[in-house]
Amino acid sequence: MGATVTTANSEEKTWGGGNEPMGASYGKLMMWFFIVSDALTFSGFLAAYGFSRFKFIETWPLADEVFTHFPFMHGVSAPMYYVALMTFILIFSSVTMVLAVDAGHQLNKKKVTIYMFLTIIGGLIFVGSQAWEWKNFIKGEYGAIETKGGSLLQFVDKEGHRVALADFATTLPEEREQLTRSKGRWFMEEATLPTYSVAEVQAGFEAHPDLLIRTETITKEKKKTVLSREESVARLKDAAVVVEGANLIRNEYGNKLFADFFFFITGFHGFHVFSGVIINIIIFFNVLLGTYDKRKSYEMVEKVGLYWHFVDLVWVFVFTVFYLV
Repeated sequence: MGATVTTANSEEKTWGGGNEPMGASYGKLMMWFFIVSDALTFSGFLAAYGFSRFKFIETWPLADEVFTHFPFMHGVSAPMYYVALMTFILIFSSVTMVLAVDAGHQLNKKKVTIYMFLTIIGGLIFVGSQAWEWKNFIKGEYGAIETKGGSLLQFVDKEGHRVALADFATTLPEEREQLTRSKGRWFMEEATLPTYSVAEVQAGFEAHPDLLIRTETITKEKKKTVLSREESVARLKDAAVVVEGANLIRNEYGNKLFADFFFFITGFHGFHVFSGVIINIIIFFNVLLGTYDKRKSYEMVEKVGLYWHFVDLVWVFVFTVFYLV
């Protein structure tokens, strides 16, 4: 049998992609590989959050009670308003990025510069807003009590409105000393002392007979269970720790896992946005210097645009899972 000879022409027809398989350059293809792998990472985090939430669905914090702050509106309850504004700003930055990519296809340096600048501003506002949200989440607003069994107790009036510890806690003539590694047993240490001690909260609660305690358990009506005055007094005797705000150990809003996932997932996404802003700034200065005009191609703007759209899309899922569902 004769050997089959493959010519260069037939090879080219069989492959047809040259150095751009699937009609995409090497750089864009690698960006897509990164996006797919990163999407799987975020999917794993959100799936873990979903499993944990439904496992502890009865004690999971209500988003409408956690994210109620709005800048320059102290004391005004604005549930989800600022988070919605953050989401709008990030989505709008995706629109400006699309316009920058389109201007790049037209080799219009001026428009690319303007739209890239607007995209950077949108990203910076989002990162700053997320930092502000973290600050409020960590600081807390009302405070709570953690019992010896690990349950969370919050305080409400007879109408069911939240009451802050500062509104009723009594100042007692007692000295509190923070546990440090040099003074604690087995070199243990504790975080910053809370504003009030357990005894001060208990004394203040006894002095205000109109106060009640609500537990972290959520009813079928999606409201937390409010105890009677007698039940409240009995549960408060089990108090162990005063909780103010949220951290990786305690959480005044409800289940501790909520704070852990919040810090990890929103922090991981915030890192992606911050990285995207830095990359956008670098590309922006390259545009100003005329680097891509010399190359007769704005493909770098398109590649960074793919990353930016991915970051925005991930936030849509994070926003839905954390704040809406």
